[in-house]
Amino acid sequence: MPTFFTAVGSKQGLNPASENPCQLIDFARLLLADRAIHTGQTGEREVLLVLFGGRCTVEAGGQTFEHVGKRANPFGGKPHSVYLPAGSSYTITAHGNLDAGLCSAPSDLRTEPYAIGPEQVTANQMGAASFGRELRTILTGSDQPELPARRLIVGETLVPSGNWSTYPPHKHERDDLPREAFHEELYYFRVDQPGGFGHTRHYSPERGYDTTYTVQDSTILMVPHGYHTTCSAPGYTNYFLWMLAGEHRTQAVALDPDHAWVQKTIGLLKGR
Repeated sequence: MPTFFTAVGSKQGLNPASENPCQLIDFARLLLADRAIHTGQTGEREVLLVLFGGRCTVEAGGQTFEHVGKRANPFGGKPHSVYLPAGSSYTITAHGNLDAGLCSAPSDLRTEPYAIGPEQVTANQMGAASFGRELRTILTGSDQPELPARRLIVGETLVPSGNWSTYPPHKHERDDLPREAFHEELYYFRVDQPGGFGHTRHYSPERGYDTTYTVQDSTILMVPHGYHTTCSAPGYTNYFLWMLAGEHRTQAVALDPDHAWVQKTIGLLKGR
């Protein structure tokens, strides 16, 4: 079944498995005060540190990435990120207050850690009309050979006031390339103003669930399967970090046939 959370605390992950219905992906929000230090080990997982706001220095694999970060919040431009491969010990030191996310998935890839700067993040306007949105691709697969990863596919989406995203609703729950690729997915939401909100629908006729949630700041939707779509309430811009993990780093989705006609009648680009 679908699962919806609020992420709070200095470092909160979504395991144990009783809370996380996904087998591959996990997420933790990291909040550090100025000069605070967080240390960790990736174990048999690859981790992508995505900075929502603030700056930090990251040490991992004998490398040091100094003063990573620039934007004040997720609405303030493209992100800085750092990829931490499986088998790494790492240290994160905050320079000012730090707000970041740690995305992870199982990995057997042995490679070097690396930073991803805003200049490496592609921003595109996706969709059309009332489902137009900005898509920022951070770590997306075969089109970025210089950024190796085993499973993780990560990006950001900004949904303007009153608009929809991930529309028409789509799913990616079975490997049937090139039509569809299996990926678990997580959405981590932020809202640009206090009290702002949106909605997300997650449903599966085959599995017998259809649930609509209210999106507020710092909430999480786990998507092990099923169709999904989201929208912003008028007056508010919603942001979500999205991450995928499966056996393929090629994205392919199946649209809900009841709503796919929208894509055929309005010219648009595909995307979250």
